[in-house]
Amino acid sequence: MTTTAYDRWAFDLDGTLVDVEPDYIQDLLGRVGDRLGYGFSERQAEIIWHGFDGERSDHLDAWGVDSERFWTVFHDEEDPEARAEATFLHEDATVVGEIDAPTVLVTHCQQYLTEPVLETLDIGDWFNAVVCCTAETGWKPDPQPVQAALSAAGARTGHGILVGDTPQDVGAAWNAGLDAAHVERHGHEHRGCCVVGDHRVGRIDELAYS
Repeated sequence: MTTTAYDRWAFDLDGTLVDVEPDYIQDLLGRVGDRLGYGFSERQAEIIWHGFDGERSDHLDAWGVDSERFWTVFHDEEDPEARAEATFLHEDATVVGEIDAPTVLVTHCQQYLTEPVLETLDIGDWFNAVVCCTAETGWKPDPQPVQAALSAAGARTGHGILVGDTPQDVGAAWNAGLDAAHVERHGHEHRGCCVVGDHRVGRIDELAYS
C-alpha cells in the first residue's frame, strides 16, 4: 500500500476492518432482549451494533430501555470465541498489512473480545500498538486513546490519519490532530446520516490512491 502521504496510521476495528455476520447480531440482540423483556427489531439491532444515527445509549433511552442495564446484559451474553468465529475481514482491508509505517488500532471493542478476533483472523501483527478504549483511556471522539496508541508505537509526530466508520472516529482523528478518513460500508441513507471527513471512501484500499 502506498503510504507516502502519511507517516503514521490509526484504524478502528469493527465496521472498518472487520464486521460480524448479521445472524450473530440478531441472535445476540434476541437473547439480550429476552432478558430485558424487550423485542429488538432487525433495524434496532443494526442501529445498536453499528452505531447508526447518533449515540447508542440515546437510542436505548428513546426506546425505553435502561442503557446501563442493557450494556451489562449485552456484555454478559457475548462469548469471545463465538464473536471471533462470526467475524470476517473485509477484503479491501488486507492492504493494512502492507503499510510500511507505524500503524495502530484504537477500538471501542473490549480487550477480551478484541484479542480473539485478532488471533482468529491472524491480523494482530499488522499493528504496532492496540488500545481498547475504557473509561480510563477515554472513548472516541476523545483523542486520548488515539494519542496513547501512537505514543506506544513511537509515532508521536508526523503527518497522520485515522480511518474509521463512525462520526466518533472522525472526531477522534481531528481532536488528535490527524486527518480523518470515513469508510462508508452501509450507505448514508441506511446509516441515517452523512459522515464527512478529510477522505470519504467505500473501501480502505481507495486510500492507497488518495
